[in-house]
Amino acid sequence: MKSILYILLFSVAACTVKAQNPVNWTYTAKKTADNTYEVKLTATIDAGWHLYSQTQPDDAIAIPTEIIFTKNPLLSFEGKIKEVGNLEKYHDKTLDVSANQYSRKVEFVQVVKVKGKGRTNASGTIEFQTCTDERCLPAKKINFSVTLN
Repeated sequence: MKSILYILLFSVAACTVKAQNPVNWTYTAKKTADNTYEVKLTATIDAGWHLYSQTQPDDAIAIPTEIIFTKNPLLSFEGKIKEVGNLEKYHDKTLDVSANQYSRKVEFVQVVKVKGKGRTNASGTIEFQTCTDERCLPAKKINFSVTLN
């Protein structure tokens, strides 16, 4: 009977963690010049949760956010992906680890140039991890696509 109870409790806990999604992503493109766009991947983060920066301190154990654009012969990417938001430099004294993180909202902005005329998409994947001060969810990978026209 105890085994059944443990299995039931584990299943409920696993479903609760799996169902949590503390980050809502939106994707937009704004034309800034002829054939030039700012692609914005915006993360809106639930209160009490953190999303990690693309760059982390040497002593970090957090999984940094990684954005990978799918190769597209019609696109060229200008510079690195910028982060626009209130960067928090966090240090946990108990574990003696640091993290660069965001709360509430952060935008990841990539300047993209379209070669030639016409319509195409900027697409790819975002891999990210979210944590509270007490626990972390497993890293998650999602796809995105933004139309450039």
